[in-house]
Amino acid sequence: MKYKGIIFDLNGTLVNSLEDISDAMNNVLTSLNYPTHTYNTYQYFIGSGLRNLVGKALPESNNTEIDIENCFNCMINEYREICTLKTKPYAGIVELLDDLVSRDIKLAVFSNKADELTKKIASEIFPNYFNTAVGLSSEALKKPNPFEALEISKNWNLKTEEIIFIGDSDIDMLTATNAKMFPLGVSWGYRTEEELIASGAKFVINTPSELIDIL
Repeated sequence: MKYKGIIFDLNGTLVNSLEDISDAMNNVLTSLNYPTHTYNTYQYFIGSGLRNLVGKALPESNNTEIDIENCFNCMINEYREICTLKTKPYAGIVELLDDLVSRDIKLAVFSNKADELTKKIASEIFPNYFNTAVGLSSEALKKPNPFEALEISKNWNLKTEEIIFIGDSDIDMLTATNAKMFPLGVSWGYRTEEELIASGAKFVINTPSELIDIL
């Protein structure tokens, strides 16, 4: 088998966390008497980390670095309390993970979500599936920086060409390309198939089970 490891993005790939993220940010905006946003709008705010999302969600008149930092801290506090309230795996994901485990495929999560929250969601929703779950600990290491992906490959003692990097965004495809891993897009997340292909996806799957065909 050519591929021996798979690194998954989290939001929009393994789980649909759109509503919990949106609700947490809207709670902060409401508390400040700022306009809120729809779930559809937040769909395009997600992907580059929660701090980036806060900057996009704040009104232009209240969007200084100080505003963003203060609201980011409030948003994290809100989100920490509800991050698994509405968040659920996409259909077929658990069955896919069971299949991959049975094939002795190494599995990891690499997300631009804060490291603490990435680990919390991965461990609570997918206990015992991932030996590594890495989130954002420093803005400098944010995807598409491939550093964490490369660290995972080293820990697995695998060549990068033996690893599939799977995600739903242009950021994920760029990360995979930068790490010299196989960029695999999923169509059920927050971006279109066209965006994924334009960003370097070698293939885009429409259901989790299609990943087995690629293996």
